[in-house]
Amino acid sequence: MPTLPRSRWSHHVPVALLAVLLALCPTGARATPPPPVGACAATEWPWNCLAQCESSGDWHINTGNGYYGGLQFWQATWAEHGGLAYAPRADLATRAQQIKVAERVLATQGWKAWPVCSKRYKLFGRVHFVKAGDTLASIARRYRVKGGWKALHRANAEVIGRDPDRIRTGLMLVLPSAKSASARGAVLTPLR
Repeated sequence: MPTLPRSRWSHHVPVALLAVLLALCPTGARATPPPPVGACAATEWPWNCLAQCESSGDWHINTGNGYYGGLQFWQATWAEHGGLAYAPRADLATRAQQIKVAERVLATQGWKAWPVCSKRYKLFGRVHFVKAGDTLASIARRYRVKGGWKALHRANAEVIGRDPDRIRTGLMLVLPSAKSASARGAVLTPLR
C-alpha cells in the first residue's frame, strides 16, 4: 500500500485538529468533575473539599480577617444570602447551615465566590443542587435555561443518566448559560 509523503507539518496536524475540535465543543454545560480521591470528598462533595482549602476544614473559624466559617463567607455575602436566619456570622452557624447559604451563593455568583479553591477542584460555571420536589422543567424555568429541561438534561446527561425524570435530591446540576445550552459560563439570576 502506498504511503502519503510526510511534510514537515504532518506531526502538527493531529494537535491542531484536536485544538480545533476542543474549541468547538460545548464547555459551559459540562457536568462537574467527579470528586477527588481523599478524605475531603468522602461526604458532601464539594463542600468539605472547599472548606479544607478555604479554612483547613474548620467550619467555626474566625481569624479576624473579615471572612468567617468553613467556606470563608464575607459578612455582607452571609447576610445577603440568608445566613442571618441561622446565625449572626458564618462561624457561629453549623456546617449544614453554612452549606445551605453556600448553595444560594453558588446560584447567584457561581464558583467564582471561591476563586482559588474552586480552580483547585476544577469547579466552574453555575450549578443547582436538586431539592425535594425539583424537576428538570422547574429548574430550567427558574434559571431561564434556553432550550428548557431538554437542554438542562443534555448538559447533565452524565450525572442524570438516560431518564430525565430520575433526578436525585442533592444532585449537583450544571446550569447552561442563558445564550445557549452550550455556551461557556452561565450568568443568570434565578427567578424568585
